[in-house]
Amino acid sequence: MAKQLGFSFDSRACTNCKGCQIACQDKNSLPADMRWRRVLQYGGGNWVSQDNTMVPSNLFTYSVSFSCMHCQDPICLKVCPAAAITKRDDGVVLIDKEKCIGCHYCEWACPYGAMHFIEEQGVMSKCNFCEDLLKQGLNPACVDACTMRAIGFGELDQLKALNGSLDSVEPLPSGEITKPSFVIKPHKHAQRSGKGTGKILNLPEEL
Repeated sequence: MAKQLGFSFDSRACTNCKGCQIACQDKNSLPADMRWRRVLQYGGGNWVSQDNTMVPSNLFTYSVSFSCMHCQDPICLKVCPAAAITKRDDGVVLIDKEKCIGCHYCEWACPYGAMHFIEEQGVMSKCNFCEDLLKQGLNPACVDACTMRAIGFGELDQLKALNGSLDSVEPLPSGEITKPSFVIKPHKHAQRSGKGTGKILNLPEEL
């Protein structure tokens, strides 16, 4: 493989505005309930009584923006019985809608919830790294939409050189599963995947 494209994310800068999520939906004409890119808010802690006053105790919150991770070891590709999922020479993972049989195997296997079923077409869909924009030398829509410049993209090795090699924090699954093409600059309160004490705070809107 000549190179591996990936995304970077600076959780310290994210304001949870969801501009990236909206830009992705607009760029790809997605219905309101289909999100190829998602922004999850994670937090924890509680309030305790002190001198008849409720005070915060270990309260924290941070956000994580992510889409299909265009994994180095994509499990979706392995489980697809129709060979509809391929990985290009630049590392971008794509779904061939002409081959897809809509069996949902990729959806069930993906640890990131990146696969979405298009009912009208009977096929699966997901982030395609804005391949049409890449061909024009332009940035993916989510990158340009981020007002805080928290989202970046490029060759994974270069992203790691700039941002470090951390590829997962709560509420994301461990990067050991599929080796995501993703690096994250963690928020100061970020917790290790699988070791979290908090919960997803905006889960109702994701359902």
